[in-house]
Amino acid sequence: MTFDIKTIGILGSGTMGSGIAQLCAQQGYEAQLYDIDQSLLDNALRRIEAGLQKAVEKGKLAAEQVPLVLGRLTVHTQLSDLAGCDVVIEAIPEDLALKQDIFKQLDSLCKPETILASNTSSLSITALGGATKRPQQVAGLHFFNPVPVMKLVEVIRGQRTSDETMNALTGFAESLGKTAVIAKDTPGFIVNRVARPFYGEALKMLGEHGSNPDMLKTIDTVMREAGGFKMGPFELMDLIGIDVNFAVTQSVWSAYFQLSRYRPHPIQQRMVHAGLLGRKTGEGFYQYES
Repeated sequence: MTFDIKTIGILGSGTMGSGIAQLCAQQGYEAQLYDIDQSLLDNALRRIEAGLQKAVEKGKLAAEQVPLVLGRLTVHTQLSDLAGCDVVIEAIPEDLALKQDIFKQLDSLCKPETILASNTSSLSITALGGATKRPQQVAGLHFFNPVPVMKLVEVIRGQRTSDETMNALTGFAESLGKTAVIAKDTPGFIVNRVARPFYGEALKMLGEHGSNPDMLKTIDTVMREAGGFKMGPFELMDLIGIDVNFAVTQSVWSAYFQLSRYRPHPIQQRMVHAGLLGRKTGEGFYQYES
């Protein structure tokens, strides 16, 4: 099967979903953004408009292009409105059962040639494909936050994903200006498997020092100035969302049968329970303006 990709459905209007929708619309695709509630979509549109304005200020987008980009973006609260899309990218919370249910629904709604992709950070693409009657057209398409900026995209092959689907999604990712890397369907794929100790060791050190704020600042500073990272582990967890980071850590740890190097830390759980999720709530390891 050959694929002609023009219209992209994005399922989930959170940070990742809205970022993917913005990027697709900027690159000339028709972007159809879905969520269960109009207020969530309204918030997403505000984030997208702010992101476009930021791109204008940095000279990466001409001001006259903003209304054209927004004109290629449509929002929906009915899942059936994505039925005509050429590719649907799922970007909902990291819950395998929830994602499998969504993929089953998409399989029955979408046209036969539609590719179903997941932005999951760590869950099994094979398991998602198994929930459909088109596993050969199911793959992972994992973007990184912030989507319009980060160059890497993991294209993940499930057990039954076809070469045609992999080639189509690799070409699509490259058309967005991304660097596409092919990943196996292993827990955490490439980046999140490698990244777990980056967060985990930092959390262990912080826990051993009684969650001392000076210690977390020191760790971040050392990783930036001596380690060469753009952000320290605590800064990055705040950007990603501590709830998202914790969910991915739990997923990878469970998938590797509780291998100690991937074990979550109680600090993450405590912060999630407290609603201290990072930038999106105004406070995480650091405090932020609203």
